[in-house]
Amino acid sequence: MNPFIPELSAPAWELKLLYDGDCPLCSREVAMLRRRDKRARIQFEDIAAPDFDASRYGLDPQAVMTRIHAVLPDGRVIEGMEVFRRAYAAVGLGWLLAPSRWPGIGRLFDAAYRSFARNRLRWTGRAEAACEAGHCGVAARPAPRGS
Repeated sequence: MNPFIPELSAPAWELKLLYDGDCPLCSREVAMLRRRDKRARIQFEDIAAPDFDASRYGLDPQAVMTRIHAVLPDGRVIEGMEVFRRAYAAVGLGWLLAPSRWPGIGRLFDAAYRSFARNRLRWTGRAEAACEAGHCGVAARPAPRGS
């Protein structure tokens, strides 16, 4: 080791998870991951925070709000089920999502996540946020008959 050349070391974290802190389901998932992340393998960044800047990662705010993203130590951005696979692996629960890599069944996991991502704002009572995120196709609940 040369004392005049600084040692380049990889960051201790494996994944920077970009999550919606205003989403109750997302917040519960993040709380579980934080509890299990004894070796600080995951960094968490709240995309609902006023100072969050999606462009820092080459993303636009709408894309970040419509599906989960994470940043790898080398700067690459991943999204969707791959984020969950890596996050769960980082906290020792990779076996839970191992089937999501299997041919055939992996497509079901991907489709289920896409459905969740498309509907999570409505399902968590934040339909107005869906419009702000460019998803105004969220149908309002019909009025009860006889109203």
